[in-house]
Amino acid sequence: MLDPGEAAQFASLPLVLEADELLTVVERFLARGVSVETVLVDLLAPSARRLGQHWEDDDCDFLDVTMGLWRIQEVMREITLSFPPHSDWEAAPRAALFAPMPGDNHSLGALMVEEVFARAGWQTEALTETKRQKLLQLVGDRHFDLVGLTVSCDCPNGALSDLVAALRVVSRNPNVKILIGGRMINADPGLVEVVGADGSATDARTALALAERIVKAPASLRRLGA
Repeated sequence: MLDPGEAAQFASLPLVLEADELLTVVERFLARGVSVETVLVDLLAPSARRLGQHWEDDDCDFLDVTMGLWRIQEVMREITLSFPPHSDWEAAPRAALFAPMPGDNHSLGALMVEEVFARAGWQTEALTETKRQKLLQLVGDRHFDLVGLTVSCDCPNGALSDLVAALRVVSRNPNVKILIGGRMINADPGLVEVVGADGSATDARTALALAERIVKAPASLRRLGA
C-alpha cells in the first residue's frame, strides 16, 4: 500500500531530483511490494498534476515544469520496461487507443492510462504526438473498442465535439466508445455530454473501471468466465 502522506511528499521531487535519483525513490516503493499500477496512478500521476498546478500558480517557470514532467516520463518508461504486463497482446479481448488531443503536446496522461489498461489485459496503443489525420486514419483502419482522448490544454468545445463526431464516423467499429479526460475535462465534467463522448474519468484506474462497464468482452470470453 501507498500512504497518502508518502505520495504528497513525493509530488514535488521531480523538480529537485534527476531522473535516475527519482527512479531510485520509486524503486524503493516497488521493492516493498507497491504495484506498478499504484505507482503510476497514486504516485506519478498526482506528481504530474502538482507540477501543472505549480505552473498555473506561477510557482515554477516553464523549463522547471517541463524538466519535471520529462523526469516523470523517464521513470515511467524505466519501470514499465522492468515490469512488463503479463497479458497476451494477441489474445487480448478488447482493444483501446489513447491519444492527447491534436495540438496538445502533453502525452504523459495518455501513456499512463494506456499502461494501466495494458496491465488489465487490454490490447492497447498510445500516440504521443497526435495529428488529427493520423488519428482518424488509424481508427478507420483498425478495430478499436475504445478511444481515449486526454485534453490537458484549453481548446474550443467545438473542436473537441467535431473530433468526437469524426471518430465515430470513420471508426471501423460502429460501436466504438469514446472517453475523454484531462485537466480541461476534470474542471468541467459537463463537457462529456456537450461534446458527445461516452464518459470521463479523473484517473487511469477509474477510466479502466468505466471502460470495463461500457465495453463488453466478447461473448466467448464471458462464457469462459461464467
